[in-house]
Amino acid sequence: IATIFSYQANEDDKDADGMLDQDIDLDSSKLNQHSRDKLESHIADYNQMFGSNYTTRDSKSFYDYYRNVADRVKAREIDILIVVNMFLTGFDSKTLNTLYVDKNLKYHGLIQAYSRTNRILNELKSHGNIVAFRNLKKNTDAALKLFADKNAEETVFVKPYQEYVDMFNQQVASLRAIAGSPDAVDGLVSEEQKEEFVKSFRQLLKLKNTLVSFAEFVEDDVDVSAQEFEEYKSKYLDIYDIVARDTEKVSILSDLDFSLELIRRDKVNVGYILRLMAQMVGASEKKQKEIKSTLDSLMSSEPKLRSKRELIEQFLKSVLPNIDQSSDVEAEFYSFWDEQKQAEFDKLCTEAGLDRAQAERIIATYLIRGEKPRDHEIADSLIQKPSILERDSLLSRVKELLNDF
Repeated sequence: IATIFSYQANEDDKDADGMLDQDIDLDSSKLNQHSRDKLESHIADYNQMFGSNYTTRDSKSFYDYYRNVADRVKAREIDILIVVNMFLTGFDSKTLNTLYVDKNLKYHGLIQAYSRTNRILNELKSHGNIVAFRNLKKNTDAALKLFADKNAEETVFVKPYQEYVDMFNQQVASLRAIAGSPDAVDGLVSEEQKEEFVKSFRQLLKLKNTLVSFAEFVEDDVDVSAQEFEEYKSKYLDIYDIVARDTEKVSILSDLDFSLELIRRDKVNVGYILRLMAQMVGASEKKQKEIKSTLDSLMSSEPKLRSKRELIEQFLKSVLPNIDQSSDVEAEFYSFWDEQKQAEFDKLCTEAGLDRAQAERIIATYLIRGEKPRDHEIADSLIQKPSILERDSLLSRVKELLNDF
């Protein structure tokens, strides 16, 4: 959480009726003394959090603080930003999703403030959210009438919540007409049938992405349970995995967009898995089976966790039964993870004939920057240099081994 105040004496605008200024004045000498003291204390917290040294005592440092806050919001290093008359015009961050308003915005200030949230970010973010703590309906209507047209509401605002619920439930019915249950997906033999299922579930994903953005969303409103939805998602990902692996086969499924970004919006990660595993320590056999079933479902439906499934299952079988304290699970897991990672790295170097130091550098570059190694980098890391005739086939094999790792 971070905050930045405007240059004005905000205490003089008790009803929050002030219009937004187009020009940002970052002259810290104009700050009201009370505002300045409060902001200085907040900046001190910010400095401690990020290891910086900003202050309101001179305008350049205050401006640098302003720019740094903007950069960290865009980089998603700040989750919530509290502002007064700042960042409401001109600031552009596609990942900014929700604006909480406790100010009597009007006209161009209202339109520009609302627009901070409407930067589209592929299918993952199809719209923004405005949470108003004041009744801004009249001001919003007036602003739209002035700056848009009489039908603007149809394009500016999403449909009411119940309409999306109805659309979602209709799509569930369409999906079940193709595959009556998650297990029925396995019975879809032809590519045309699988294509129909993928397109239908993809549409369901898009509608779910919109539904969960509504504060009033509850699972009881939809005609598919969370568990069944996850099971359908697992089958959807099974088809994707087959298509992704068999790249040389000519298939109508190869041209499908699986919209994986809609699935990766779920905040399920290894930390969440660890908390579930910790609950298994000392639990009854029945409780352990319930948690194991939940883990299996999560690892099947989450793309990032599917790649770690074998590792997690090995830990559950070989290490977890020997842990007495739930508080030890995290440390034991990461110790086990490091051991397995080292064993896999040793195996990679042996099978590929790689120099260990060079291989570590290549892998670190990929993990940190996302840059895949070039052919000459792989060739330089080989202990035994291949002949010209062997080079292409050997490099292809090493690339496969690196991707598997």
